[in-house]
Amino acid sequence: MRAWRFLWLASSFLVAILFVWGWQALADNRIVSPVFLPGPDRAWRSLVMGFTTGDLGVKFLSTVERMFWGWLIASFLGIVLGAAIGTSPRLRAYIAPTLEFLRPLPASATIPLAIAMLGLSDGMVLAVIAFGALWPVLLATVHGFAAVEPRLYEVAQALKLSRPAVIFKIALPSASPDILAGMRLGLTVALILAVVCEMIAGRDGLGNWILLAARSFRAPDLYAGVILLGLLGYLTSIVIGAVEGRLLSWRRRAR
Repeated sequence: MRAWRFLWLASSFLVAILFVWGWQALADNRIVSPVFLPGPDRAWRSLVMGFTTGDLGVKFLSTVERMFWGWLIASFLGIVLGAAIGTSPRLRAYIAPTLEFLRPLPASATIPLAIAMLGLSDGMVLAVIAFGALWPVLLATVHGFAAVEPRLYEVAQALKLSRPAVIFKIALPSASPDILAGMRLGLTVALILAVVCEMIAGRDGLGNWILLAARSFRAPDLYAGVILLGLLGYLTSIVIGAVEGRLLSWRRRAR
């Protein structure tokens, strides 16, 4: 098992190295104009300078803060509403049409409405992020609670457990894999919407940095911002994956 994990990790690094090498070869041979495709060396130099002599670090932290708070609000609301809907077939029947109407609505399409209601403020950005990141968590929670083994509810009824006890002791542990998967997807959506809102609303952050770099043809800064977004998404995925593995360790012990 360890040998396979090491081989997989080595293969991943090899693919990344080949990608960077191919990118550098394209830039060095000027197959694409340097105005549009600088080499990774120039992008990395711009990234380092942005953190050391510029304000890229402040912009990065602003994007992370918006993403985190929007995702946290969406996760809380999604779990609470999903638990209520998933454990009540009657409530699920009443609310399902509304959910199906709102679910396909692109969160980015709500940005003009949010601007009209909340203005060009951080509150508007948080509202849009929370709305977009809510749906993966909500739908995953509803599915997780609805898919709980019916016999477990029969056991809870035989033991005369209260509704909160049923939710926290039986339904929530059973639905936790679905909930965590929805939260992982919601975090990705939160990052995307944070960048989109910064671009459209002009809020200070990585999205605004990338947009201004593109408009002024500062290609190294543009690619530096994109690389930083990729690293942010990768690191957040690793963190939430580690938390997920820790919280679901009981499933491995139960097998």
